[in-house]
Parts: sequence; structure tokens; C-alpha cells
Amino acid sequence: MGFYVAYQVARGAADRNVAEAFQNGEWVVHTERQLGALFEPAVQRVVDGSSIMVTLTSYTYWLSQFAVVGATLLWVYFRHHERFAGFRNWVIAANLVGLVGYVLMPTAPPRMYPEWGFVDTLAQYSSINHDSGLISFAANPYAAMPSLHAMDALIVGLVMASVVRSRPAKALWLAWPAWVAFAVISTGNHYWLDVLAGFALALLTGYALRKASALRLRRA
Repeated sequence: MGFYVAYQVARGAADRNVAEAFQNGEWVVHTERQLGALFEPAVQRVVDGSSIMVTLTSYTYWLSQFAVVGATLLWVYFRHHERFAGFRNWVIAANLVGLVGYVLMPTAPPRMYPEWGFVDTLAQYSSINHDSGLISFAANPYAAMPSLHAMDALIVGLVMASVVRSRPAKALWLAWPAWVAFAVISTGNHYWLDVLAGFALALLTGYALRKASALRLRRA
């Protein structure tokens, strides 16, 4: 509930800076173009040519952040309770820092730039999109940088890979962040720079929490 309140505050701040959000989005596009790596439209064209891929990436986008994160938190709580506090704290800390990023740098997502070749996959092919009732009311439309989808996926993937036993399960969880990154890019909701920022944020907050925990233990 605390995270939801913070998210709405961040959304309110972003809604007051629409022009800045579009300027920041243009900056990301131009930066990727200067790097010779504005490849997201090409990825979208490949995915949009397959109804199966559109369905898989759309469901991944909608379910990866809250449903998968919530389900894995519950699973760790009941099956590996000793790891739960660390998992929970990592998710909460990283998301709160990510929300600060949304306030400081509201960024319009790729789907808002059709002139650059981007497509709003969810709006074109899905019955549920960002203009749908509750989603339109609750979601932050200018929350591209960093990608919390990618950030949460990396946290979930690393934690779950460390607690499951079978090698196939470990491999699948380690592949989860890459698949989510592909899904959010191919649906036009994040730039690859957003994904990179999300991964970096997950690793940095994890490192900071580990250091803080070690410091508390030394003091104890």
C-alpha cells in the first residue's frame, strides 16, 4: 500500500511535466540513434508479424511486474522464509528509488513516437491497453526511465534462481529478465536504455542493501 501511494505521487508529478516527459523521450531516441542502436522499431516489426509473439509479449508485459513479483514473493515466504526479508526489501527499495527517477526524469515511452517508427502494440492488437478504464486511471503514462519491469524481473530472476533446485528451473529464471526486457521493448513500452537503467538500478540497490546488512552485523 505504501508503494502504491508513492507511485501515485510520482504519477502526479509526471502528469504536471508532460512537455518535459516528451523532451526526455526525444533525448533517449536521439541518444540511441547517435549510438547507432535505435533497433526497437525493427524488433517490433518482427514481433508484430506473429500473433503468437504479440500474445506472449503482451501477457508478459501485463503480468511480469505485479502478478509474477507477488506470486514469487508469496512462494519464497512459504517455501524459503529465511530469504523472504531480503527479497522483499530488495524489491521495495529498488522500486522506491525507481519512483524517484520517474519524478526527476519523466519520460514518454516509445509507443508515443510513431514518427520514429514505433508502434503501440497493445493498443493495436490487445483488448487491454493503457487507455482501458482502471489502467488509464492508475498507470503512469510517462514512466519509461528506468524500466521497473526489467528491474523487478532481474531481482525475481536472481532470487528465484538461487532458491530453486533443478537446473532447468534455474536456467528458466535466469532467462526471465532477458525475456521481460524483450517483451517491454517489443510492445513499445520501453527503450533499451530504460531496460539497461532498470538492470543497473536492481544491481546497485542489491549491492547497497548487502553492504548495509554487513555493516549492521559488524556493529552487532
